[in-house]
Amino acid sequence: MTRFDEPLTKALDPKTAGPLESSLNLATVGELLRHYPRRYAERGELTALDALEAGEHVTVVGEVSRLMRKPMRNRSGTWLEVEVVDGRRNKIYLSFFGRVSHVVEGRLKPGTRAMFSGKVGRFGRGEGGKWQLNHPDFELFEESDSSAAEFAAAPVPIYPAANGISSWVIRRAVGVVLDTLGPLADPLPAEVRSRHRLAGLADALEAVHRPRDRGDVGRARKRLKFDEAFVLQSVLAQRRRAAAAWPAVPRPRRDDGLLAGFDGRLPFQLTEGQVEVGEEIAAELAREHPMHRLLQGEVGAGKTVVALRAMLQVIDAGGQAALLAPTEVLAQQHHRSITRMLGDLGTGGVFGGTGVALLTGSMGAAGRRAAMLDAASGAAGIVVGTHALLQEKVRFADLGFVVVDEQHRFGVEQRDALREKAGGGRPHVLVMTATPIPRTVAMTVFGDLEVSTLTQLPAGRAPITTHVVPASDKPHFLERTWERVREEVGLGRQAYIVCPRIGEAEGDEGDLAEPAADDERRPPLAVTDVAPMLVDGPLHGLRVEILHGRLQPDEKDAVMRAFTAGEIDVLVSTTVIEVGVDVHNASVMVIMDADRFGVSQLHQLRGRVGRGGLPGLCLLVTDFPAGTPARDRLDAVAATLDGFELSRVDLEQRREGDVLGAAQSGRRSSLKMLQLLRDEEVIAQAREEAAALLADDPHLEANPALKSEIDRLLGDDRAEYLEKT
Repeated sequence: MTRFDEPLTKALDPKTAGPLESSLNLATVGELLRHYPRRYAERGELTALDALEAGEHVTVVGEVSRLMRKPMRNRSGTWLEVEVVDGRRNKIYLSFFGRVSHVVEGRLKPGTRAMFSGKVGRFGRGEGGKWQLNHPDFELFEESDSSAAEFAAAPVPIYPAANGISSWVIRRAVGVVLDTLGPLADPLPAEVRSRHRLAGLADALEAVHRPRDRGDVGRARKRLKFDEAFVLQSVLAQRRRAAAAWPAVPRPRRDDGLLAGFDGRLPFQLTEGQVEVGEEIAAELAREHPMHRLLQGEVGAGKTVVALRAMLQVIDAGGQAALLAPTEVLAQQHHRSITRMLGDLGTGGVFGGTGVALLTGSMGAAGRRAAMLDAASGAAGIVVGTHALLQEKVRFADLGFVVVDEQHRFGVEQRDALREKAGGGRPHVLVMTATPIPRTVAMTVFGDLEVSTLTQLPAGRAPITTHVVPASDKPHFLERTWERVREEVGLGRQAYIVCPRIGEAEGDEGDLAEPAADDERRPPLAVTDVAPMLVDGPLHGLRVEILHGRLQPDEKDAVMRAFTAGEIDVLVSTTVIEVGVDVHNASVMVIMDADRFGVSQLHQLRGRVGRGGLPGLCLLVTDFPAGTPARDRLDAVAATLDGFELSRVDLEQRREGDVLGAAQSGRRSSLKMLQLLRDEEVIAQAREEAAALLADDPHLEANPALKSEIDRLLGDDRAEYLEKT
């Protein structure tokens, strides 16, 4: 009998087991059985041709309609072209050369039904070109073959395949292990299966791989989808219970401290949302276990004020706060804005207020020593910094609160390094973002983070209008873009022009556009190329300066101060101005090669305009025509200012990422069937069931099969990841 954890090298012949592991990374029987069919074929069906992408490895099913012998163009001899149809006039062509073509000609007769597998390409020009497979592998559905009856009466599973291993080889391998599979321990308790009318695990695996009809497929997918949600929710429930057991120093609110003084001097009224979220955070800071909360809100919703008020509460209770920012420009901006908001409360000293220190990697030795001394002595209640805060030499007198701005820009290890600097337990942690990236959305839907949301914009924020500028299709639109910039400057306003690259040699890690699809073309536009082109051309006579991560800190600071003071008309920059930069007089932003930026970055960038009551304008310049994925992404950004709606667009395009690992994209997901946007109801049901089970059996002593499945899912690397987060 075959075991679920048995190596495939023992369960299958080496010629099959080897390619399964080398091409698909499937090493055990369980991993093979969790390699579910991508879709199911029916009689006469061919893969939808409008879904094909050149270069993709596909499996198509259809009927041979005719064979054509054609002469070779540049040498003697012939080759064979086979036309395959799907019964709906869709066609794909197979090409065979050399001796193989004669063998194939004897097997692929008109009327023959078969599956064909290979890399698909387009032959011929434009939309009239023909889809073709060169030398594909194939399997016939012959009347004498048992697979013929299966094909005629039941769905035929089509598996995700790869070079070196075809779908039908995977199907046969699955059949071998299913036929010899021993009893399976079911990780889903019987009462949970009964409540949700779910099949047993063994029945579900049989049905998903060898269905008798579409009903089998539906029942199997329902069970296996719930499995993924339930096991993940059990992991997260365990994690929440473990986190609740960690000690943290309570930081209760004082009625006569810095926070009260700060609130009494605020020149504006907090929104209802800011007050409500502030109360949530204040209550958690007063507890004996660490807060771990995500604060998400639109660009300009006032997250920084909420975070600062929480910092002051911690300082009033004798602790310190650290604010971790992804770039030096943002760290400097936070330092200036916090110092400005505090006024004389930020002059330092035990009684008069609290010091605000800045620590970045490019500071001079004297400045770094002074900031580190203020952090270690406690003279600085607030320490703002970049990755420099994570260095081993940096010490705090009593770090009680960590604020991470734009948390997706930091790795788990980096955030953990700062958290470990707290003594007497773990610090309270607040992470902030304006547009949740897919993994953050995933963790939110799975219920792993406590979430606060700011939806109101403070008074004075103006609406932002966004348009896509198709530079290649309509060059005069780009000319009009520069005219609009001149018009805004003529009204006494200022402009940003953002490029995805600095120049020939790139700068620091937070300075570039996120990788986006459709980049296989000319190099991205660079600040050092675009700025002189504008100065000598359409923006001649305006005061144009550049800003990027390769400038020295004092240079970057000087440029930002000059821009803030209105001494610069147009700032040509990289993404260093993506978050936190606050220049109220800036009213227009032009993003060059906008298709090279991620959805989250585009939303963040345009949030830099319209901040001072002036209507904001954002122009997304691209060479991509309408109907392409890159253009669709830009159109989605232009269509809404709702950052949470855009996060769903981002999630649909990039998938969830590995919810239990460090991957930020969806290519390495532990989820095989579950999709967050489609299956939120399943996730909610599984969360409720997992929480109830863990409450009664926290160590899973009565549920060893579930414990085993969790251990298998996590592995050493994911277990370490969860421990850190």
